[in-house]
Amino acid sequence: MNDLNDTTDTADTADATVIVRRTIAAPADTLFDAWIDARALAAWMRPGDTTRSVATVDARVGGAYEIVMHTPGGPVAHRGVYTAIERPRRLAFTWNSPYAGEHDSRVTVEFRAAGKSTEVVLTHERLPRVHAAAHEGGWTDALRHLDAYRAPAHAG
Repeated sequence: MNDLNDTTDTADTADATVIVRRTIAAPADTLFDAWIDARALAAWMRPGDTTRSVATVDARVGGAYEIVMHTPGGPVAHRGVYTAIERPRRLAFTWNSPYAGEHDSRVTVEFRAAGKSTEVVLTHERLPRVHAAAHEGGWTDALRHLDAYRAPAHAG
């Protein structure tokens, strides 16, 4: 994904796509549910310097969500609408934030069985290229936090 950091004349205006993968030792349905349960989502969706998150979720196609990530610089709201909910295989939604633009970038999360684990594949499309690398890091952090949240030491 080195091309995400191009500095050509169109780099700031062209759309970019970020793909992040992580295999997590948990069943797909458990991980899927952690994305659509507001309390769970707020517990692990804390990328970068986010100290806490607050989430609201209306988990149905056409339903909206909001995640407010509280950072040292202040709260950052992320909002969107669910476009696909196919438990436990696929979740898709629009994503709007100050750093992703207000033009409905798209996120698709796929949950692929891998033995007793699940490979989570997140694809974020229509990102402003100038913010693609930050989103790649943010989603990588988020999936790492999801992995820690679902770890047996954190269960219960």
